Amino acid sequence: MIDWDDVRYFLAVARGGSVRAAAERVGVNHATVLRRVAQLEERLGTQMFEKLPSGYRLTAAGEEVLELAEQMEASSHKLETRILGRDQSVRGLLRVTLAPPLATYLLMPDFAEFARQHPDIEMDILASGELVNLTNREADVAIRVVYDRKTLPLNLHGLKGPDVFGGVYMSRARLAAMRSGAPDPARWIVISMHGIPDWASAGELRTTQVPFRVTDAEGQVAAVRQGLGITTLPCFVGDADPLLARVPGSDLHTYGTLWLLTQGETRKTKRVRLFTEFLASRLSTYAPLLAGLTKTNPSTKVRRTRSV
Repeated sequence: MIDWDDVRYFLAVARGGSVRAAAERVGVNHATVLRRVAQLEERLGTQMFEKLPSGYRLTAAGEEVLELAEQMEASSHKLETRILGRDQSVRGLLRVTLAPPLATYLLMPDFAEFARQHPDIEMDILASGELVNLTNREADVAIRVVYDRKTLPLNLHGLKGPDVFGGVYMSRARLAAMRSGAPDPARWIVISMHGIPDWASAGELRTTQVPFRVTDAEGQVAAVRQGLGITTLPCFVGDADPLLARVPGSDLHTYGTLWLLTQGETRKTKRVRLFTEFLASRLSTYAPLLAGLTKTNPSTKVRRTRSV
């Protein structure tokens, strides 16, 4: 019999292109990966990888094994999710994936409250901009802002939440200085990989063409608090921060709709059902904050955009 664990290590090397990448993916050391792959090659009586300076490349036999290994993986996931769906215990692991700003600036108090109500549920909060595969059980629940619901995979079950809007913000101190006649133009504070969204305008402010770049949302918020310039933020971040204010003359724009996503049999487990029902009720109370209604006036102009 072929050991499924050996197959998992083979898949990790095939997908990562190196033993080092596979070890990081699976969470073991370099030697373990080599040993597991060697065991599988010995059992099958064939060499599955060719070692090159650039990494590991599949041999012709390895290509055949890869196709069958992926089928084994899919069957394994199907088995796990079907059995998991029958698990009605309020014990066990619950993995939730979402973008870092949603965790840091909005939902962490709710996660903490759920954990207090259910102390036997082990929670993993995977705050990352990277998409995870619910079908492969990389997470149990995904909380995502989706611009077009037609882009949601058909095999996912979704609970629709409120719409999410963003605006252009600056520090209150910088706004006061501007109203006092400070002549210096503002700098755009941008996340390096995104730049200035097409929808964003400086409103009534003069801006310089020299941006200030940061790598993440935490740095973005810290920079705008320092009065360095202006930036785009979700309303649930900007409106809730007492040190920030909307840039006069700027508009709100919609990022999309917040969805709670689960998959197949996994969503039938009691801990997943408890969590999604709990969070759905909390999200409904956040609708005004997410829509930027706490500071909106009748003249606010709202346009749809794909920028997030």
